[in-house]
Amino acid sequence: ENSKRTLALAHRRLSIIDLSNAAAQPMQSIDKTITLLFNGEIYNHQEIRKELVEKGHKFTTNHSDTEMIIYAYKEWGIECVKRFRGMFAIALWDETNDTLWLIRDKIGVKPLYFTEQNGRIYFASEIKAIIEDKSIKRAINHEGMFNYLSFLTVPAPQTLFKDIYKIPAG
Repeated sequence: ENSKRTLALAHRRLSIIDLSNAAAQPMQSIDKTITLLFNGEIYNHQEIRKELVEKGHKFTTNHSDTEMIIYAYKEWGIECVKRFRGMFAIALWDETNDTLWLIRDKIGVKPLYFTEQNGRIYFASEIKAIIEDKSIKRAINHEGMFNYLSFLTVPAPQTLFKDIYKIPAG
């Protein structure tokens, strides 16, 4: 039996590259099969965009690195991230394949956290956005606390919260 899933995506945007409303997020492909949330910057997005245009992809924005990600994924699949130079956290929903990708840049400049609770997956670039939902458990992760007090950092995938994890870099 095929059970229908519900997906809700929201984004609060700090506009840097493309300030127009056309670059608002969540952003979808023209055919509505790809939905993207993106935090960060792809430094080589103009080069990749040019290559995608040469391959026949049509863009609705002039400068959006967010839109470039969508069509790079459509052209090269998830391997497209190997082409990206920059700092980023990406959530990409591929409706055709019923797949959600959560991706961070190679160095891990932009954070991306997640938890699976109450039969749902929650993710955000800040833990405080996840725990805004009052049904999410708020318990200390003692190993994470030990690491923070010892090394002033909590290595991925651990965080200071039990059952809330950080996507590792790359």
